[in-house]
Amino acid sequence: MSTRADPLLPSPVGALRQLGRMTSLGASVLRAMFIFPFQFNEYMRQCWFFASVTIMPTAMIAIPFGAVIALQLGSLTTQIGAQSYTGAASAIAIVQQAAPLITVLIVAGAGGSAMCADIGARTIREEIDAMRVIGVDPVHRLIVPRVLAAVTVAILLNGLVSVVGVAGGYFFNVVLQGGTPGAYLQSFNSFAQIADLFVSEVKALMYGFVAGIVATYRGFNPSGGPKGVGDAVNQAVVITFLLLFLINVVVTAVYLKIVPPKGM
Repeated sequence: MSTRADPLLPSPVGALRQLGRMTSLGASVLRAMFIFPFQFNEYMRQCWFFASVTIMPTAMIAIPFGAVIALQLGSLTTQIGAQSYTGAASAIAIVQQAAPLITVLIVAGAGGSAMCADIGARTIREEIDAMRVIGVDPVHRLIVPRVLAAVTVAILLNGLVSVVGVAGGYFFNVVLQGGTPGAYLQSFNSFAQIADLFVSEVKALMYGFVAGIVATYRGFNPSGGPKGVGDAVNQAVVITFLLLFLINVVVTAVYLKIVPPKGM
């Protein structure tokens, strides 16, 4: 990938050009994953870094997010006389939608921004060019371990958010709204299915990969100087959020078409 200044262009042609280059980088990363030797030590360091900056914020966001969903759905189901379905509605909403989105927002906002800043700093110091001169592929050496670390942590955090969010929703519905524990759990068991967790993990995998690709691409292409690195970090976070919400719509629509709801 080119390391020249490559600011985002405020036009459809510029946006498509950026998307094409990100796709090309993503394909390069997929190919480089199978090149020996794999940078295992760098991969483990990046996993630890991502986990250290994302676990606590993710858990802290999952609790109130699950509570808001449970309280809102509990109030709505009470109005329409369907209190027994509160558990299923809130838990499925958390597992399918909230958990992967919360996870990737933290991964992209905390880990992805740091990744972009690190690659951008290396680029403006011409370290990336120096690696190419001595025959070292920067994609294989730097990008693959970081992208795989983002994917790994996103998948693991998604499970954490699902558990914490469902537990928080259960607590707030049963304790604050006077719901019945048995009805909450029974409705969840009646309507939830393993495919809901599966598609949630698939979303987390895709989101983590996209977040890593966007962050490293913008780090490879700062507009020049330290200010350019800062601008690249801001652009990476914004682009990631836009792409992830678009991917979420597509994946959810496909899932609802091919996987019938339980009990139907």
